[in-house]
Amino acid sequence: MIVFSEKLPGLGELIMVPLAPAAHAAVVHGWVTKPRNRYWGMGEHTVQQVEEVYTFVDGLDTHHAYLLLLDDAPIGIFQTYEPEHDPVGECYDVRPGDFGLHLLLDAGDRDLPHVTSAVFPALLRHLFADPAHQRIIAEPDIRNERMITRLRREGFNLGPEIDLGHKTARLTFLDRSRFEARTA
Repeated sequence: MIVFSEKLPGLGELIMVPLAPAAHAAVVHGWVTKPRNRYWGMGEHTVQQVEEVYTFVDGLDTHHAYLLLLDDAPIGIFQTYEPEHDPVGECYDVRPGDFGLHLLLDAGDRDLPHVTSAVFPALLRHLFADPAHQRIIAEPDIRNERMITRLRREGFNLGPEIDLGHKTARLTFLDRSRFEARTA
């Protein structure tokens, strides 16, 4: 079932489908265990453990995981969550309309220049298409300078550092009004 799709000029069609834990565990495992994706926190997981994590996520009403495809070839994971039902919500004052995201892009051997610069804004447009989403949050590991730089480039404001137990993270926020002003 396609949840979202958008043509990305010069790249192809971005398609988002629900992540199926059993069917997608091997491809996800191939991504999350790469050293470059160490901040995903699953570097030592087996395929079975990856499947178990996403089976758990699949059972939640407040958290969702999606497989991202570009012209039917997998390129990443997109996760969303309601901060008030997540440990991150204990670290800041959650506002009505806050909505969280996690993104891992890995095109493998495919040469996809500037794929993040095309995919990230498309995903933000998708999230803000829901009028209930007033502010998007993310909380990358403070050592993940590439993601923090990407979030700032997309208009996110930096918030405080927070301790989530398994990582020290940087809260980041993108208000709907700022997003709309940047994309008008």
